[in-house]
Amino acid sequence: MKTTLRSIPTEEWLPPGKTGAICFSIDDIHPATSKHLYEAGGDLGEGVLGHVEWLLERHPQLHTTLFVTPAWRMTRGRSSRPWLAKLPLLARHCYLDRIQPRGALRLDRHPQFCRFLGELPRTELALHGLHHVRRGDPVHVEFLGRNRRSCRRALSRGLALFRRAGLIHAGGLQPPGWELSSELAAAAARVGLQWVSSARDLETPISREALSAGSGLRGAPLIQPSWLRPSDLVHFSTNFQATCQRERALEILDSGGLLSVKAHAVKNVGGHVMADGLDRAYRDQLDQLFSDLDRRYGDHLHWTTFGALAERLRSGRPR
Repeated sequence: MKTTLRSIPTEEWLPPGKTGAICFSIDDIHPATSKHLYEAGGDLGEGVLGHVEWLLERHPQLHTTLFVTPAWRMTRGRSSRPWLAKLPLLARHCYLDRIQPRGALRLDRHPQFCRFLGELPRTELALHGLHHVRRGDPVHVEFLGRNRRSCRRALSRGLALFRRAGLIHAGGLQPPGWELSSELAAAAARVGLQWVSSARDLETPISREALSAGSGLRGAPLIQPSWLRPSDLVHFSTNFQATCQRERALEILDSGGLLSVKAHAVKNVGGHVMADGLDRAYRDQLDQLFSDLDRRYGDHLHWTTFGALAERLRSGRPR
């Protein structure tokens, strides 16, 4: 069934007295430490989560959404078996990346990491796939080509791992690689999820009517939440990251929109440098941005999370 999106009027999602909103989210959070190929949260305050702590302490108005992969297995995020990739009939049934051992980075096996996540202030946790890897190519787009039953099974397992680890889930999903099929959307609604973020566009000029034309869903409202039909999920687009100029953030907020700021937990994934990896330089850039926005908009800016906005929209308001 075809997926459609309907923009949500500002008065339905933005609280009275607010002229714009900001959400800050970070992808690829999992328990890997600096002893692994890369650190993604497992070093706690000494690693990327230390940057998150620092920003939350510096900006008491800031909230954050951490997209957590509950059983991470990806290593390099690209094919490391080129000879196998040349055999397409075989490759689609095999992992082209050398994956992590089964269960090694499962949430419930890392209680200290989970306690640290649960104690972060003003922070919500949401799903970022189950393993963040798939058979065939591209290796990181976990749900690509999967049917509804397969998607539902993976999401259910991810939510179960959150529960076993004692973590509260915010009811949302950001699929790896931004890939949201109608099958995955239906599966997300079936397991009880309420919202999804699956479009990233950092270049389309800003206007109230702007639609996403980058990664993931195309044609989604770029600076406004929307209803995703027929799954009845709230959808959020990402519209800002490290490579964007400050003026883009101001244009979004001056247009009465939702500024959705993105980061990744890992800067260098097996040789691939993430432009929005949350290192010290990007942390300092965000620190300056958040300070500038607070001075410019004051109490008129709504600092919030995807989960909080979705809850507001689903609590009896028109759809």
